[in-house]
Amino acid sequence: MITVDEAFARIIANKIDLPVTEIALDEAVGKVLQEPVYADRDFPPYHRVTMDGIAIRYETYKAGEDTFQIEGLQLAGAPAQKLTNADGCLEVMTGAILPQNTDTVIRYEDVSITERRGKRYAHILAAPKMRLLNVHQQGFDRRANDLLIPEGTVLSPAEIAVAATVGKSSLKVTQVPRVAIISTGDELVDVTQTPLPHQIRKSNGYMLQAAMREQGITADLFHLVDDKPLLLQELQKLINQYNVLVLSGGVSKGKADFIPEVLRELGVQQLFHEVAQRPGKPFWFGKHAAGPVVFALPGNPVSTFVCYYKYVQPWLWTVLGASASWTMQASLTTEVTFNPKLTYFLPVKVFVTSTGLWRAQPVSIGGSGDFAALMTADGFLELPPDQTKFSAGESFPIICFRRFF
Repeated sequence: MITVDEAFARIIANKIDLPVTEIALDEAVGKVLQEPVYADRDFPPYHRVTMDGIAIRYETYKAGEDTFQIEGLQLAGAPAQKLTNADGCLEVMTGAILPQNTDTVIRYEDVSITERRGKRYAHILAAPKMRLLNVHQQGFDRRANDLLIPEGTVLSPAEIAVAATVGKSSLKVTQVPRVAIISTGDELVDVTQTPLPHQIRKSNGYMLQAAMREQGITADLFHLVDDKPLLLQELQKLINQYNVLVLSGGVSKGKADFIPEVLRELGVQQLFHEVAQRPGKPFWFGKHAAGPVVFALPGNPVSTFVCYYKYVQPWLWTVLGASASWTMQASLTTEVTFNPKLTYFLPVKVFVTSTGLWRAQPVSIGGSGDFAALMTADGFLELPPDQTKFSAGESFPIICFRRFF
């Protein structure tokens, strides 16, 4: 049996290489970028008006002029107009280019507009405090050729917007792996069936599939009964077809737990079996000489849940080429005692204090089969094996599986 840290290190060390593919921009969200994206011009590309109002020469105002004849209108999307008289002004709209010979924008709320003899005038009511007021200056955010999105970024809507504005209609990303999710066990029936008293419906496979979909990975679902010849036959097919196999169940010490033996017979090198943790101790991990990586997770739902978010999800981000780290910590709200010399993944409800600190409230759970209790939790607090009492206020790493809205 190895420690959690040893298990994590062995898993991350056994990544697989995935090809790079180019996809359309509207399909790229959630994917991992495999090319740097640079600014094709300044951000913003011109002096941009940020308020509806009038554009003037600041020096004219400073010289004592506070009423300006309106010469015309500068709309967003129109070429830059030119102020012809130093004591004149142009009406300007938000997003428009700053007209030539002007350098300051006074918002409509701070001017009074009147008409005399067919001409319109703007009288300034609130003194502008500086030149370039209400002007987003050219190149203020980024300069042409600046790096905007580094390679390894998980693409969010923000990066999609930036890529669009520099003219990237397609992006190079890591091709997602081919993943097979295999549940095992004679006691499992399909979600559409009515189980007999000794049966339960399949749920782990759907959970794993949904979790991967949040990473932009589409996985195929399979179910195999506890029959060794059948397991040998069907798993051999899947090893030949997929980059990653994620199994749930059949890895403990039961009479029908054939998975570790079957995997070894199929040429999958065992890299570890059993981790000093709760839940999820029977976790098995290995790699086939032909390339596929195999995660064999314990079948109890909470164990499957913990092992996926602690090990499988970070490994998938690594093989996809993501460069970010999502390590976070939260502090306990109450004291917790756990005596076994194991890493304990404590289900917790997370909330944020008014000062921005993450707090973790332990959630009562009826063992590793009580997956219904996970509906009241947001993640797992990782408590180390070298202590038995964990005080309120102590901070520990947290693995979140729920988004916060």
